Amino acid sequence: MTEKRDTDRDAENGGRRMRLRAALRENLKRRKSQSRGRGDQAASAPDPDPEHRDE
Repeated sequence: MTEKRDTDRDAENGGRRMRLRAALRENLKRRKSQSRGRGDQAASAPDPDPEHRDE
């Protein structure tokens, strides 16, 4: 009877690992996309006052 509980728990943990792996992968994709968006936005934003830049 203990053996059945262990196999149920292993199957449950395996499913949990798969869900966590998928969630982490989606989170990474979202963060990369946000980072790219910020990079594009910063590159296309005009310099507010080019004459008073610190060089």
